[in-house]
Amino acid sequence: MFKKQIAAAVAAVFMSVTFSVSAHQDAAPAAAHAEHHAHWAYDGSEGPNHWGEMEAQFSTCSSGKNQSPINLSSFIKSDLTPLKFNYKAGGDQILNNGHTIQVNFADGSTMDLAGHEYSLKQFHAHAPSENQVNGKNYAMEVHFVHADSNGNLAVVAVMFDEGAENPGLAKAWKAMPQEAGEKVALKENVLGTDVMPADKAYYRFNGSLTTPPCTEGVTWLVLKKPVTASKAQIGAFMKLMHHHNNRPIQAVNARMILE
Repeated sequence: MFKKQIAAAVAAVFMSVTFSVSAHQDAAPAAAHAEHHAHWAYDGSEGPNHWGEMEAQFSTCSSGKNQSPINLSSFIKSDLTPLKFNYKAGGDQILNNGHTIQVNFADGSTMDLAGHEYSLKQFHAHAPSENQVNGKNYAMEVHFVHADSNGNLAVVAVMFDEGAENPGLAKAWKAMPQEAGEKVALKENVLGTDVMPADKAYYRFNGSLTTPPCTEGVTWLVLKKPVTASKAQIGAFMKLMHHHNNRPIQAVNARMILE
């Protein structure tokens, strides 16, 4: 079941019309309209408090013990291996899946985590941030969803403060589809590291997709240093979403948050 959910998330382009690996929308969001899952949302009777009740495959959303997002605090010092990004300008398609805006990547961009290779599948945005750091929410959070050859997921999360325009994001945002379900080819391919900070120091914890089916076993890598996006960039995203698209904070339980 785990591999089936992961595959769905990856294919779906994560989030809803679909994190997909899209496969975070956060793998997920979307984990797969292609399989005709129940419709979910961020509020009301289809909101996060009800995801686990909507269908059997979503049950982990309520029963799981390692759910994301979380408030990152009480850090444990650890000798974390530096992340190595071998990205190419492969962001060639942008999708509005109704839950987020997602940039899909062609094969060729990889990340090395302690000698283990993951391929970049997509990145998508949440506003405000889903994860918190010492209780702080950021204006926006972008999740870079990676999968290894066995379908295991690793999500790199980048936090955004409101400030100067983000040039990497600008390449994608100027082509944002206006209607849910719409996707378009990007005239100028996006390089993932252009959206990230230069400093790649990070926190690490074990978590889940932040959208149904909320599958656990996801490696989370939250970059410590935030970047900025302009008020206009954040506003353009929010205008298309019509609402916040962040899942509420989940219990940390017995997990360790390494730095």
